[in-house]
Amino acid sequence: MTEPREPAAPPPSSEPASAPDPTSDARPAVAPGDQGLFGVIDRLAAILDHSDLVELEIQVGATGLTLRKPTALPAAAVAVGPGAAAGGTTSLPGAGAPAGSAAAASPAAEAAPEPAAKPSVKAPLTGIWYGSPAPGSAPYVQVGSEVAVGTVIGLIEAMKLFNEIKSDLAGRVVKVNAESGKLIKAKQALIEVEPL
Repeated sequence: MTEPREPAAPPPSSEPASAPDPTSDARPAVAPGDQGLFGVIDRLAAILDHSDLVELEIQVGATGLTLRKPTALPAAAVAVGPGAAAGGTTSLPGAGAPAGSAAAASPAAEAAPEPAAKPSVKAPLTGIWYGSPAPGSAPYVQVGSEVAVGTVIGLIEAMKLFNEIKSDLAGRVVKVNAESGKLIKAKQALIEVEPL
């Protein structure tokens, strides 16, 4: 009596089970080394997004990479492309233009002189800024107010303590930068003062 045999397994194929069809995906294949590089770039972009930095520059050998937040780009750097009125996109000057063309941004044009910054009183610590002694009361200082050295200009709440912030400058307040009830960071300009 012979025992029943199990059906034989099909012979292994020399072709892969699911060979990619070159016409099915028009995107070029990404090499494994490139995937690792893209992963590093994504991690660097995440670090930049979650930090106070506006620019991150990395140089490894002859290869360099610069990542910038959109806020770091000058407002004049973004120009409307020819198709923007008809639902097109915006483009950076010089993108796709020859290096010697007038559309290419020159370093001299990008280095436009900025107005001189006014002297400012800076926050000595990080915390929540309060511009008045109590909700609904008059602020310590307003635009046009005169301050002397030692004048209280606001309060910073840090670790459940309210710290009086005093001016280290004398003059007329031309701008109040800090918004009451908002987080401010150490060395952030609270008010700008024009010396008298």
